[in-house]
Amino acid sequence: MRMTRDWITPITTGAFLLTAVTGVLLFFHAATGLNKAVHEWLSWVFLAGALLHLALNFGPFKRYLTQRKGQMLLGSFILLLALSFVPMGGEEHHHSPFVPPIKALAQAPLTILAQVAQSSPELLRERLSSEGITVDSYQQSISELVGDDFRTQVHLLEELLEDKK
Repeated sequence: MRMTRDWITPITTGAFLLTAVTGVLLFFHAATGLNKAVHEWLSWVFLAGALLHLALNFGPFKRYLTQRKGQMLLGSFILLLALSFVPMGGEEHHHSPFVPPIKALAQAPLTILAQVAQSSPELLRERLSSEGITVDSYQQSISELVGDDFRTQVHLLEELLEDKK
């Protein structure tokens, strides 16, 4: 199959529509079903379509970059992209409504966490040991045991709170 404009333009347009709609749903925390997975995985189709579109239209694209307006617009987006990597000093997950309860659980002593998990502190210690974490006291919390890394805390809480019956 030869990739031509009559293929690439509809693919790029459809993938853009899919990515835009699912992105807006994610932004407003209204995503349901497979919206997030579709957004993350099928965005690759949009990227491929955009790159093929660029390859087919490279001459006009180069002309845009010789004009001041094209340089300023593309430069602005490159600057915004670079700025998006600058740490803002806060928790990267601050916008999620699930962060405060997760942080509270991560800071709770293992005795309290065991009650939440409907388990025993001894069983939690065993599970943590299987993850390579040594517990010296049941008064220690997940955040004390693994530090401030949010993803590590979430992973351990999933392991500890998962119903293993």
